[in-house]
Amino acid sequence: MPQKRSKEIKICITSTGPGLDSLVDPRFGRSQYFLIMDEEGKLIKAIENTGTRAMRGAGITAAQIVANEKVGVVITGNIGPNAFMVLSQTGIEVYPGASKMSCKEAFEGFNQGQLTKAKVPAPPLRPVRGRFGRGRGRGRGR
Repeated sequence: MPQKRSKEIKICITSTGPGLDSLVDPRFGRSQYFLIMDEEGKLIKAIENTGTRAMRGAGITAAQIVANEKVGVVITGNIGPNAFMVLSQTGIEVYPGASKMSCKEAFEGFNQGQLTKAKVPAPPLRPVRGRFGRGRGRGRGR
């Protein structure tokens, strides 16, 4: 079912590059770019995420950048609790789970009602043995 919107809104998609053919960046706070689009799918502008340079607080910085653009919707792969809180407090709806697709495909999926609005943030990623991910486990592969 297509998304119903009562007024015109701007949509932000986290992106690995400055164009609609770029992949959705799975990390909100460390996303390389934010693509700002109108509700027809036209790219208004691409913003380089300066929050990626932050040692800490990248999610909050990214959320402030996006909120300053007066968007109503964010489409991303994953979003942490701090960024989610900032966006939620400003009335911005978050649609995670759009990884492994182009920004254009993510926009189309949103418009067709294939993305689900987040009610709570995803749990934060935790390092495993100094790295992010599942790790190798003891005794395997060594």
